[in-house]
Amino acid sequence: LNLPQFVQLMETFVGENISLPTLKRLIAFIREEYKQTEEEKKEQLEKVHRISHLAQRQLLLEALFEKWDNNASGFLDLEEVDAVLNTFKEGMEKEALRKAKNQLFTHYPQLSRVGKLSPKTFQAFLELVASEFTGDEDEAIDDLVEFLTRSVERSDMECLQSLERRKWLYNIQQAAETSGASMEPVYKAVFKALSQDAEAHGDKKKISSYIALLEENQLSPERGQILLHYVACTADDAPYVLNQILYKDMKGVSFAAVEEGKPIHVPSVQLHGNIHFWNYDRPVEERKGSFLVLPLQDAHWRAFGILGLDTLWDQHEKSVFMSHEIGFYEGVSHAFSKAYLHICTLENVLQMALTALEWLYPRAPSIHTVTMYLVEPGKDKTWDYTLRKMVTTHNTGKKEIHSSPALLRKENLLRNYLFKCTDSSEVTCTSLCGEHHIAVPLRDLSGRALGIFDISTGQHQKLPPHEQKDLQKMLKMAQASCWELLKMSTEETEPTYVLEAEGLAHLKNAGILFHRFMLQDLRECI
Repeated sequence: LNLPQFVQLMETFVGENISLPTLKRLIAFIREEYKQTEEEKKEQLEKVHRISHLAQRQLLLEALFEKWDNNASGFLDLEEVDAVLNTFKEGMEKEALRKAKNQLFTHYPQLSRVGKLSPKTFQAFLELVASEFTGDEDEAIDDLVEFLTRSVERSDMECLQSLERRKWLYNIQQAAETSGASMEPVYKAVFKALSQDAEAHGDKKKISSYIALLEENQLSPERGQILLHYVACTADDAPYVLNQILYKDMKGVSFAAVEEGKPIHVPSVQLHGNIHFWNYDRPVEERKGSFLVLPLQDAHWRAFGILGLDTLWDQHEKSVFMSHEIGFYEGVSHAFSKAYLHICTLENVLQMALTALEWLYPRAPSIHTVTMYLVEPGKDKTWDYTLRKMVTTHNTGKKEIHSSPALLRKENLLRNYLFKCTDSSEVTCTSLCGEHHIAVPLRDLSGRALGIFDISTGQHQKLPPHEQKDLQKMLKMAQASCWELLKMSTEETEPTYVLEAEGLAHLKNAGILFHRFMLQDLRECI
């Protein structure tokens, strides 16, 4: 138990009406009776040491990754890393490297095709290499880190450029995590990062940028099964680009980037012959500049859209994208992809929760309302998180979607039970304005609260036994569904479907997942 969990446990045990003398006697009793054996102390110290050691190793390898990934692209070229490692100890460890590489491909099958190392797979690769060496693994990791650090040299200017770019990428991530599952702040953060980089590190080029997402072509299926729908762009291009549709039978290289999974750079659009121009007002002789299209990919390396950039508004004679710019734009496309998929996951979690509540209300009429909150990182360093009120459902069938600002602990003392629930990731009960509330956490894969169900039972202190049982079943299935959704958004393994409807819908209707777990639970009970 951590501190908030221990406090929550004790508060639940003693109840609300305990007298101060009784509480003092309980504290004295626990202090006297709770004893930790030497073996337990040793185990605890070893656990703390192990966790600290792993955290230090992760920080060390992340710093090494960032030094190699100078353009903040988010990936390293596997062949380049492998080629340098083959010179380690004058090439005497080539066999260990070969074995480690084979194991890496076993753990991450997609790597043999894409050839890119993320921070996670980079760390896994070095740990596998170290495990193949004779001797102490920690010493082997240290030797590898020292060798790889010496293998790259960065000037102060390059380090400063990399630091700036990572700050802009972090702003994209923060926009996704504090937007209340809205895409608009993310789009703004992406275009701001691109324009800032063009100004600071791209010879002050004037660039256009736009994002298009792949959709099933239900409008004109004879023109191809999929289309690209332009959902966001820079302000100057909005009249020409926003909400446009690119079909596969039209000019362009965007679908090629999607299919190949690699950026496509056209240095001179006027010489290419296969570029689609959205701005028909621009004279043909002025259609000059560079064009770059990058695929947007999920955790399974499947493309779901494109990020495009061009310099057609730029008046300079030569305004091509340099390799260091393209590397950073890859980082932006990767950051946007993670942000987009994070918000999609939150939307799926909310959709699943609404489906769970629709199942619950007819079975538990004593429950009056349920409000769903999302936990978001706090912008104020004093408070490490805020709570975003998302939706309230009523047992009458009414549903309210909220767009209110995030709740801060210091400004919402009456809602402190929600923050206690978040702190401890445990159920918290309280009475507020004559109504009984049960706050239940929806946990992420690490066990921390991702969201909160605020369940109001009116004046009912306790639910009838059969309603309590159905509530517990709903919460259990909702938690299982939430974990499944989170795994699918982060793992490199392909998702598995149990119900046919899941495969058909690709879990766009995440509510199906809740019914799948209900069905599995029913099968186990038969």
